[in-house]
Amino acid sequence: MNTFDVPAPLCPPAGLLSSPGRPAATPAQLVGDTPVLWVGEPFAAAGRGFWAKLEGHNPGGIKDRTALYMVRSARERGVLLPGARIVESTSGTLGLGLALAGTVFGHPISVVTDPGMEPMMGGLLTAHGAMVHTVSAPHPAGGWQQARREKVKELLARYPEAWCPDQYNNPDNVAAYRPLAHELIAQLGRIDALVVSVGTGGHSAGIASVLREHFPHLRVVGVDTCGSTIFGQPATTRLMRGLGSSIYPRNVAYHLFDEVHWVSAPEAVWAARTLARAHYATGGWSVGAVALVARWLARTSPAEERIVTVFPDGPQRYTGTVFDDAYCTAHQLLGHLPANGPDEITHPGEATVTRWTRCTSVTAPLGHEPAVPGRPAGARRLAEVAS
Repeated sequence: MNTFDVPAPLCPPAGLLSSPGRPAATPAQLVGDTPVLWVGEPFAAAGRGFWAKLEGHNPGGIKDRTALYMVRSARERGVLLPGARIVESTSGTLGLGLALAGTVFGHPISVVTDPGMEPMMGGLLTAHGAMVHTVSAPHPAGGWQQARREKVKELLARYPEAWCPDQYNNPDNVAAYRPLAHELIAQLGRIDALVVSVGTGGHSAGIASVLREHFPHLRVVGVDTCGSTIFGQPATTRLMRGLGSSIYPRNVAYHLFDEVHWVSAPEAVWAARTLARAHYATGGWSVGAVALVARWLARTSPAEERIVTVFPDGPQRYTGTVFDDAYCTAHQLLGHLPANGPDEITHPGEATVTRWTRCTSVTAPLGHEPAVPGRPAGARRLAEVAS
């Protein structure tokens, strides 16, 4: 039987704790106040470990937070009319969040995805009342992501009153995660390093900006996937979902990152499966990727440093991919034990990475225009994004 070396209970600052287990009058009240779990041995080295914020305890995952916030804000500003359709591109998790928001606020939901979405997710979205549109071919320059966005434009033209949250560029996507950061402060008291996956840029920017205000010396470690363009790598075919991008989301706050790690699909699968056996708490591609990096950071940092990462969702939707032996065998994802540490490059353009690699030079790519706080995306059509 595994044994776990768990640190002594923490004493959160007075007045910051929420009441646990409060009754919920609406499903929206089930979102937030998620637990943190100590991940030590046997996943981490002896005497080392990190804290994981388990966002899979939300009804649909971490993006329940931003879906509710973006929809509520758009209604308050009058750009989303009562009963109007909401249309968005998603690989799945935001779709579940929008289905939740549609139920709470009374909006029909149309989500645009591609054939790479996990099979279970399509069924869940349909069960929760969303209309699912699947694009059939990738965009020649922007891949599946840009193809989905082109389909969103088509649907917005079909439904004159429809509204698109535009999660890649909407500053409300960032603001939605400030409460999550405050929860972490209440739960942990002090945080020295944050390991966070990067896709649309919303939760990385929202959490890191608040934590940096409270802890000026916070080390922020971004985790991307091989084949993603976000941090200056060339776009290639990507198997992993939920992190990475083939466009430049304006919500990515490059100035907050001290370093970036790229992780490959086999490495993320190994970490996610190992977590499942060792700690019971696990998830999919993003969870595997951030856990691998947090594990390394815990081993190489001073023992007293408090490291936290965010697990965006749980394992349920990945039973047909990450946790399916036939799928993983077909994609050659099994039997790849990650190295003890990442490869190193001095700048993102030095080499095209295909396995776990670290870079401490983080700059915004050419053509990236940051989203402007206080000027949320209010138009019903998608903003133009460099592809």
